[in-house]
Amino acid sequence: MNQILRPSDARGDADFGWLKSKHTFSFGSYFDPNYIGFGALRVINEDRVAPTAGFPTHPHQNMEIISYVVSGALEHKDSIGTGSVIRPGELQRMSAGTGVRHSEYNHSSTDPVHFLQIWIVPEADGLAPGYEQKAFPDVERQNALRLIGSRDGRDGSVVIHQDVDLYASLLDADKSLSFDIRKDRKVWIQVVKGRLTVGGQALGAGDGLGLLDAGAVSLSAQEPAEFLLFDLAA
Repeated sequence: MNQILRPSDARGDADFGWLKSKHTFSFGSYFDPNYIGFGALRVINEDRVAPTAGFPTHPHQNMEIISYVVSGALEHKDSIGTGSVIRPGELQRMSAGTGVRHSEYNHSSTDPVHFLQIWIVPEADGLAPGYEQKAFPDVERQNALRLIGSRDGRDGSVVIHQDVDLYASLLDADKSLSFDIRKDRKVWIQVVKGRLTVGGQALGAGDGLGLLDAGAVSLSAQEPAEFLLFDLAA
């Protein structure tokens, strides 16, 4: 199968003391012309933020910004009046649209927060700013591909203003799943924890894999694994 392997240790790296970040695709001062994005998927940053630290209020425009917390708690405030805390098992989507300002801080004074910040290019510019947050319990993701984000919000997923289906899974050791990549689609798999084999390719925590051909692909865990799967228009 035609694929793009993005090993964890090949990602861009940023260390500001209070923030340690790994960039799957070009971001900020890190630029690699071979890794600008993957279709509408523009950013996957794996961030670890020290207690009480965070990103002060800053602007965004014309981007779907998704936060997926791995451990700890992330506090969010924005200019459209939303204030919330995002915890493991929850997904937050902020549509920046015509313009929004927000801040993100570690909600804890003692523990770091570990999360993925994901940017997806919206299907149109100039959308009204918006916000949505939902919880997806472990039992719904255990040994299953749970749809957590989609264009139409089906199955209780968060609405993403783009032709993308986002799945999350917690896969036990020695368990397997299958995913059928449809014609004119492609898939990006981002491993969050554990070890996973995808179509014969071994992956560890932080690794990403892009799959470019239609057909069924097998996903097997060698140890308990957590991962995200993005099903995108080719």
